[in-house]
Amino acid sequence: MLVATPVDNGRPLAPAKLRILEAATALFSQEGIRAVGVDRLIQQSSVTKATFYKHFGSKDRLIQHYVAAASAATLASLDEHIAAHDSPHARLMSLVDAVHADLRHDSFRGSLFVNAAAEFPDPRDPVRIIIASHHEAIAMRVTDLLTAIGHSMPGEAADQIMVAYVGALSWGYVGDPIGASVAFRRSVERVLDDQLLAA
Repeated sequence: MLVATPVDNGRPLAPAKLRILEAATALFSQEGIRAVGVDRLIQQSSVTKATFYKHFGSKDRLIQHYVAAASAATLASLDEHIAAHDSPHARLMSLVDAVHADLRHDSFRGSLFVNAAAEFPDPRDPVRIIIASHHEAIAMRVTDLLTAIGHSMPGEAADQIMVAYVGALSWGYVGDPIGASVAFRRSVERVLDDQLLAA
């Protein structure tokens, strides 16, 4: 299930379109994008083939919609975490809390975006462009928070945190989720500690 209900031109999705997207979200995350065919998506979402093609036109368009909807939902959830705190430092650490919560969730299958990128190796592919934009949006939020904290090199520090962020989501799936969560927290704290030492 998506974190937030996707919209289409500012309006909630039609029920059939939402069912298809939810089916894609469940199947793609569990089995991979390439492994799931259109017939399986149609069966899982209880729609006709005509309805599927009416709403998405092709599996490729569905994949792009799926990744874009996941990005929008993830960023909205992240923004909620950030907005729940007053200080820039607490807002930055809320990112750590969000990763910790993801790693503890029973349905966690690694980073949806990293997993999708592995299936679409061409960086010019529309799916890869959406994935790159997604991570850039998170990096911009981190940079803004570091700037508000007063970090002298917020862009460079944000790159360090993003490497730790993506790494934590990957290691948390293929390795040790507890260790990944602790390591990510320490990485963010180290970035902040380095700034205090340099001040």
